[in-house]
Amino acid sequence: MNRNLLIILIAVLAVLGVSSTFIVSETEYAIKFQLGKIVRFDYKPGLHVKLPFVNNVRKFERRILTLDTAPEQMITSEQKFVAVDSFVKWRIVDVSRFYTSTQGNERIALSRLDSIVKDRIRNQIASRTLVEVISEQRVSTMLEIARRANESTTEFGIEVVDVRIKAIELPDDVRESVFRRMAADRQKEANLYRFKGREEAQRIKADADRQVQILLAEAQRDGQTLRGDGDAKSTDIYAKAYGKDQEFYAFYRSLEAYKNAFSGSQDIMILDPSSSFFDYFSSGEVKKK
Repeated sequence: MNRNLLIILIAVLAVLGVSSTFIVSETEYAIKFQLGKIVRFDYKPGLHVKLPFVNNVRKFERRILTLDTAPEQMITSEQKFVAVDSFVKWRIVDVSRFYTSTQGNERIALSRLDSIVKDRIRNQIASRTLVEVISEQRVSTMLEIARRANESTTEFGIEVVDVRIKAIELPDDVRESVFRRMAADRQKEANLYRFKGREEAQRIKADADRQVQILLAEAQRDGQTLRGDGDAKSTDIYAKAYGKDQEFYAFYRSLEAYKNAFSGSQDIMILDPSSSFFDYFSSGEVKKK
Protein backbone atom coordinates (compact mmCIF):
# COMPACT_ATOMS: atom_id res chain seq x y z
CA MET A 1 0.00 0.00 0.00
CA ASN A 2 2.79 2.35 0.89
CA ARG A 3 4.42 1.47 -2.42
CA ASN A 4 1.25 2.41 -4.36
CA LEU A 5 1.02 5.70 -2.51
CA LEU A 6 4.65 6.42 -3.36
CA ILE A 7 4.01 5.76 -7.02
CA ILE A 8 0.96 8.03 -6.96
CA LEU A 9 2.93 10.73 -5.18
CA ILE A 10 5.74 10.54 -7.72
CA ALA A 11 3.22 10.74 -10.57
CA VAL A 12 1.54 13.77 -9.02
CA LEU A 13 4.88 15.48 -8.51
CA ALA A 14 5.86 14.71 -12.09
CA VAL A 15 2.61 16.22 -13.36
CA LEU A 16 3.09 19.27 -11.17
CA GLY A 17 6.70 19.59 -12.36
CA VAL A 18 5.67 19.45 -16.00
CA SER A 19 2.78 21.84 -15.39
CA SER A 20 5.01 24.35 -13.63
CA THR A 21 7.56 24.74 -16.45
CA PHE A 22 7.42 25.83 -20.05
CA ILE A 23 9.95 26.39 -22.82
CA VAL A 24 10.16 29.44 -25.05
CA SER A 25 12.02 28.97 -28.33
CA GLU A 26 13.84 31.65 -30.31
CA THR A 27 10.98 31.82 -32.81
CA GLU A 28 8.27 32.45 -30.21
CA TYR A 29 6.81 35.09 -27.93
CA ALA A 30 5.26 33.92 -24.64
CA ILE A 31 2.63 35.61 -22.47
CA LYS A 32 1.89 34.40 -18.95
CA PHE A 33 -1.60 34.93 -17.58
CA GLN A 34 -2.97 34.75 -14.08
CA LEU A 35 -6.69 34.40 -13.90
CA GLY A 36 -6.97 35.87 -17.39
CA LYS A 37 -4.74 38.85 -16.71
CA ILE A 38 -1.35 39.36 -18.37
CA VAL A 39 1.38 39.22 -15.74
CA ARG A 40 4.47 38.88 -17.95
CA PHE A 41 5.32 38.86 -21.66
CA ASP A 42 9.06 39.66 -21.90
CA TYR A 43 10.37 36.10 -21.79
CA LYS A 44 13.72 35.24 -23.31
CA PRO A 45 14.28 31.91 -25.07
CA GLY A 46 14.79 29.07 -22.58
CA LEU A 47 13.11 27.22 -19.70
CA HIS A 48 10.74 29.16 -17.42
CA VAL A 49 8.42 28.38 -14.49
CA LYS A 50 4.77 29.07 -13.69
CA LEU A 51 2.25 28.18 -11.01
CA PRO A 52 0.22 25.14 -12.02
CA PHE A 53 -3.52 25.72 -12.37
CA VAL A 54 -2.96 29.43 -11.59
CA ASN A 55 -0.88 30.58 -14.53
CA ASN A 56 -1.36 29.69 -18.14
CA VAL A 57 0.93 30.55 -21.07
CA ARG A 58 0.15 31.37 -24.69
CA LYS A 59 2.76 31.52 -27.41
CA PHE A 60 2.85 33.56 -30.58
CA GLU A 61 5.03 33.53 -33.68
CA ARG A 62 8.07 35.80 -33.59
CA ARG A 63 9.11 35.19 -37.23
CA ILE A 64 8.01 37.14 -40.30
CA LEU A 65 4.63 35.95 -41.56
CA THR A 66 2.89 36.27 -44.93
CA LEU A 67 -0.55 37.57 -45.69
CA ASP A 68 -1.53 36.65 -49.24
CA THR A 69 -4.46 38.88 -50.11
CA ALA A 70 -7.08 38.17 -52.74
CA PRO A 71 -7.01 40.23 -55.98
CA GLU A 72 -9.22 43.30 -55.86
CA GLN A 73 -10.50 45.75 -58.46
CA MET A 74 -9.08 49.26 -58.00
CA ILE A 75 -9.30 52.45 -60.02
CA THR A 76 -6.48 54.71 -61.20
CA SER A 77 -6.40 58.49 -61.39
CA GLU A 78 -7.50 58.13 -65.04
CA GLN A 79 -10.65 56.29 -63.92
CA LYS A 80 -9.39 52.97 -65.32
CA PHE A 81 -9.97 49.72 -63.47
CA VAL A 82 -7.15 47.32 -62.64
CA ALA A 83 -7.11 44.06 -60.68
CA VAL A 84 -4.33 44.24 -58.09
CA ASP A 85 -2.93 41.04 -56.55
CA SER A 86 -0.56 41.60 -53.63
CA PHE A 87 0.90 40.06 -50.49
CA VAL A 88 2.20 41.43 -47.20
CA LYS A 89 5.16 40.45 -45.04
CA TRP A 90 4.47 41.23 -41.40
CA ARG A 91 5.48 40.30 -37.87
CA ILE A 92 4.51 40.86 -34.25
CA VAL A 93 6.73 43.42 -32.54
CA ASP A 94 4.69 44.03 -29.35
CA VAL A 95 3.08 40.78 -28.26
CA SER A 96 1.20 42.35 -25.33
CA ARG A 97 -0.43 44.99 -27.54
CA PHE A 98 -1.11 42.35 -30.19
CA TYR A 99 -2.98 40.18 -27.69
CA THR A 100 -4.87 43.12 -26.17
CA SER A 101 -6.06 44.45 -29.55
CA THR A 102 -6.93 41.10 -31.14
CA GLN A 103 -7.48 38.84 -28.11
CA GLY A 104 -4.69 36.75 -29.51
CA ASN A 105 -6.81 35.77 -32.51
CA GLU A 106 -4.61 35.74 -35.61
CA ARG A 107 -7.64 35.78 -37.91
CA ILE A 108 -8.73 39.10 -36.44
CA ALA A 109 -5.22 40.47 -36.91
CA LEU A 110 -5.07 39.29 -40.52
CA SER A 111 -8.50 40.74 -41.27
CA ARG A 112 -7.52 44.15 -39.92
CA LEU A 113 -4.13 44.04 -41.63
CA ASP A 114 -5.74 43.08 -44.94
CA SER A 115 -8.17 45.99 -44.66
CA ILE A 116 -5.41 48.48 -43.80
CA VAL A 117 -3.05 47.39 -46.57
CA LYS A 118 -5.73 47.26 -49.26
CA ASP A 119 -6.95 50.69 -48.26
CA ARG A 120 -3.39 52.07 -48.62
CA ILE A 121 -2.93 50.31 -51.95
CA ARG A 122 -6.25 51.68 -53.16
CA ASN A 123 -5.21 55.23 -52.21
CA GLN A 124 -1.86 54.91 -53.96
CA ILE A 125 -3.39 53.46 -57.11
CA ALA A 126 -6.00 56.20 -57.17
CA SER A 127 -3.31 58.90 -57.01
CA ARG A 128 -1.33 57.53 -59.98
CA THR A 129 -1.90 57.02 -63.66
CA LEU A 130 -2.00 53.55 -65.16
CA VAL A 131 1.44 53.95 -66.74
CA GLU A 132 2.92 55.02 -63.40
CA VAL A 133 1.34 52.03 -61.65
CA ILE A 134 2.90 49.47 -64.00
CA SER A 135 6.18 51.30 -64.61
CA GLU A 136 9.38 51.59 -62.56
CA GLN A 137 7.49 53.76 -60.07
CA ARG A 138 5.84 50.60 -58.74
CA VAL A 139 8.79 50.05 -56.36
CA SER A 140 8.43 53.48 -54.79
CA THR A 141 4.67 52.93 -54.65
CA MET A 142 5.08 49.73 -52.62
CA LEU A 143 7.51 51.39 -50.23
CA GLU A 144 5.03 54.20 -49.67
CA ILE A 145 2.22 51.69 -49.06
CA ALA A 146 4.32 49.86 -46.45
CA ARG A 147 5.22 53.12 -44.71
CA ARG A 148 1.63 54.30 -44.51
CA ALA A 149 0.37 50.89 -43.43
CA ASN A 150 2.84 50.87 -40.53
CA GLU A 151 1.35 54.11 -39.28
CA SER A 152 -1.95 52.28 -38.69
CA THR A 153 -0.73 48.86 -37.56
CA THR A 154 1.38 50.13 -34.65
CA GLU A 155 -1.68 50.09 -32.39
CA PHE A 156 -2.01 46.35 -33.02
CA GLY A 157 1.62 45.59 -32.11
CA ILE A 158 2.26 44.66 -35.76
CA GLU A 159 5.02 45.82 -38.12
CA VAL A 160 4.53 45.69 -41.88
CA VAL A 161 7.91 44.57 -43.20
CA ASP A 162 7.07 44.73 -46.90
CA VAL A 163 4.21 45.04 -49.33
CA ARG A 164 4.56 43.54 -52.80
CA ILE A 165 2.25 43.77 -55.79
CA LYS A 166 2.41 40.40 -57.52
CA ALA A 167 0.37 41.28 -60.56
CA ILE A 168 -1.71 44.06 -62.04
CA GLU A 169 -4.25 42.73 -64.50
CA LEU A 170 -5.93 45.05 -66.96
CA PRO A 171 -9.19 44.65 -68.85
CA ASP A 172 -8.64 43.69 -72.49
CA ASP A 173 -9.52 47.10 -73.93
CA VAL A 174 -7.42 48.92 -71.34
CA ARG A 175 -4.51 46.51 -71.85
CA GLU A 176 -4.42 47.20 -75.58
CA SER A 177 -4.53 50.97 -75.12
CA VAL A 178 -1.77 50.82 -72.49
CA PHE A 179 0.42 48.68 -74.72
CA ARG A 180 -0.08 51.07 -77.61
CA ARG A 181 0.77 54.03 -75.44
CA MET A 182 3.86 52.32 -74.05
CA ALA A 183 4.95 51.35 -77.57
CA ALA A 184 4.48 54.97 -78.71
CA ASP A 185 6.54 56.25 -75.77
CA ARG A 186 9.33 53.77 -76.50
CA GLN A 187 9.23 54.67 -80.20
CA LYS A 188 9.51 58.33 -79.28
CA GLU A 189 12.55 57.62 -77.14
CA ALA A 190 14.09 55.49 -79.91
CA ASN A 191 13.56 58.28 -82.46
CA LEU A 192 15.19 60.76 -80.10
CA TYR A 193 18.23 58.50 -79.70
CA ARG A 194 18.44 58.01 -83.47
CA PHE A 195 18.25 61.77 -84.06
CA LYS A 196 21.00 62.40 -81.53
CA GLY A 197 23.06 59.63 -83.13
CA ARG A 198 22.68 61.10 -86.60
CA GLU A 199 23.53 64.55 -85.29
CA GLU A 200 26.64 63.23 -83.58
CA ALA A 201 27.63 61.26 -86.70
CA GLN A 202 27.33 64.38 -88.86
CA ARG A 203 29.39 66.37 -86.38
CA ILE A 204 32.11 63.70 -86.35
CA LYS A 205 32.10 63.45 -90.17
CA ALA A 206 32.31 67.23 -90.56
CA ASP A 207 35.20 67.36 -88.11
CA ALA A 208 36.95 64.51 -89.97
CA ASP A 209 36.44 66.25 -93.34
CA ARG A 210 37.87 69.45 -91.90
CA GLN A 211 40.90 67.58 -90.57
CA VAL A 212 41.39 65.94 -94.00
CA GLN A 213 41.28 69.32 -95.75
CA ILE A 214 43.77 70.74 -93.28
CA LEU A 215 46.12 67.78 -93.74
CA LEU A 216 45.83 67.94 -97.55
CA ALA A 217 46.46 71.70 -97.55
CA GLU A 218 49.49 71.28 -95.32
CA ALA A 219 50.76 68.41 -97.47
CA GLN A 220 50.32 70.44 -100.67
CA ARG A 221 52.07 73.39 -99.05
CA ASP A 222 54.98 71.24 -97.95
CA GLY A 223 55.07 69.55 -101.37
CA GLN A 224 55.19 72.88 -103.19
CA THR A 225 57.93 74.02 -100.86
CA LEU A 226 59.96 70.86 -101.47
CA ARG A 227 59.39 71.02 -105.24
CA GLY A 228 60.46 74.66 -105.29
CA ASP A 229 63.60 73.84 -103.33
CA GLY A 230 64.31 70.91 -105.69
CA ASP A 231 63.78 73.01 -108.80
CA ALA A 232 66.04 75.71 -107.43
CA LYS A 233 68.78 73.20 -106.64
CA SER A 234 68.33 71.54 -110.05
CA THR A 235 68.60 74.86 -111.86
CA ASP A 236 71.65 75.74 -109.83
CA ILE A 237 73.27 72.39 -110.64
CA TYR A 238 72.46 72.74 -114.35
CA ALA A 239 73.86 76.25 -114.40
CA LYS A 240 77.06 75.19 -112.70
CA ALA A 241 77.47 72.19 -115.02
CA TYR A 242 76.90 74.36 -118.10
CA GLY A 243 79.40 76.87 -116.86
CA LYS A 244 82.12 74.25 -116.33
CA ASP A 245 81.86 72.43 -119.69
CA GLN A 246 79.33 73.75 -122.16
CA GLU A 247 80.11 71.11 -124.78
CA PHE A 248 79.68 68.17 -122.36
CA TYR A 249 76.48 69.70 -120.99
CA ALA A 250 75.09 70.03 -124.58
CA PHE A 251 76.10 66.40 -125.27
CA TYR A 252 74.39 65.19 -122.05
CA ARG A 253 71.19 67.11 -122.81
CA SER A 254 71.15 65.62 -126.34
CA LEU A 255 71.47 62.09 -124.94
CA GLU A 256 68.54 62.78 -122.62
CA ALA A 257 66.56 64.09 -125.59
CA TYR A 258 67.41 60.95 -127.66
CA LYS A 259 66.41 58.72 -124.77
CA ASN A 260 63.04 60.43 -124.36
CA ALA A 261 62.41 60.64 -128.14
CA PHE A 262 63.11 56.98 -128.88
CA SER A 263 61.68 55.40 -125.74
CA GLY A 264 58.71 53.91 -127.60
CA SER A 265 59.22 50.91 -129.92
CA GLN A 266 56.73 52.19 -132.47
CA ASP A 267 57.44 55.92 -132.30
CA ILE A 268 57.97 57.63 -135.68
CA MET A 269 59.66 61.04 -136.12
CA ILE A 270 60.03 62.83 -139.45
CA LEU A 271 62.91 65.36 -139.23
CA ASP A 272 65.39 66.94 -141.61
CA PRO A 273 68.70 65.00 -141.32
CA SER A 274 70.51 68.31 -141.22
CA SER A 275 68.54 69.37 -138.16
CA SER A 276 70.53 70.30 -135.06
CA PHE A 277 68.77 67.44 -133.25
CA PHE A 278 71.09 64.99 -135.11
CA ASP A 279 74.34 66.87 -134.46
CA TYR A 280 75.72 63.99 -132.36
CA PHE A 281 74.67 61.37 -134.97
CA SER A 282 77.38 62.62 -137.36
CA SER A 283 80.97 61.34 -137.63
CA GLY A 284 81.71 62.49 -134.12
CA GLU A 285 82.31 66.14 -134.73
CA VAL A 286 79.77 68.58 -133.56
CA LYS A 287 78.61 71.22 -135.98
CA LYS A 288 79.79 74.59 -134.99
CA LYS A 289 77.04 77.07 -134.67
